[in-house]
Order: sequence, then structure tokens, then C-alpha cells
Amino acid sequence: MSLTKSEEQIMKHLWKLERAFMKDLVEEFPDPKPAYTTIATILTRMIEKKYVGFVQQGKVREYYPILNRTEYFKNHVNAIISVFFNDSVSQFASFFTSNADLTIEQLQELRTLIDAEINQKET
Repeated sequence: MSLTKSEEQIMKHLWKLERAFMKDLVEEFPDPKPAYTTIATILTRMIEKKYVGFVQQGKVREYYPILNRTEYFKNHVNAIISVFFNDSVSQFASFFTSNADLTIEQLQELRTLIDAEINQKET
């Protein structure tokens, strides 16, 4: 599952809003705002791909995300690890920690998160 850049922008807004009418989605974009027809075309494709659903309310549709945000990002990160780091999480972690300009506090926070995950999996 892969979203185009424009689909990802719309999904980010839908994940944030949870449910939205066309006017709500267009409002979320910075100026200059995309045309309603542009958003409608992208939404139609996303509905066909089963990423977005809608409820018809009279003449308007209320859209909602079907694609789960956490699952999408998990798959995205896994694909990056697979393609760029030969399926090696340690290579990814090494690259991330040495090239992301993290502060000592951020590295310690990562260590705390990893230690907590290890403890949870051990129990």
C-alpha cells in the first residue's frame, strides 16, 4: 500500500479530522488552496483503492479514513528498512542515530522507549 504525495496530504487531513466534508478538507490546505475538483478526483481514486470511505448526506458526502494511520506508517517504515537497509533494523538504527543530529536528551529518550519495549516483550 502506497499513497501518492497528494493522497498522503488528504489522508493526513482525514486522520486529523476523522470525518470531513469536502469544504473541511479544502480548508485544511494552505493558500493557494487546491480546487474542489482536484480534491474530488483524488478522493474518487482513494475510494476505489479502499483508503477512504464516505457517507452520503443529501447532496454531500462525509469522508472518513479506512486506511489506518499507524498501519500505513508501519508499512512505510518497514519498506524503507527493506529497500535502503537490506532488512537490517540495526543498520537503520545506526544510520538514524548518527545522521539525525539528535541531542543527548533525544537519544536518552529513545533508549528509554527501547528499554520499555524490551521489558514489555520479556514479560
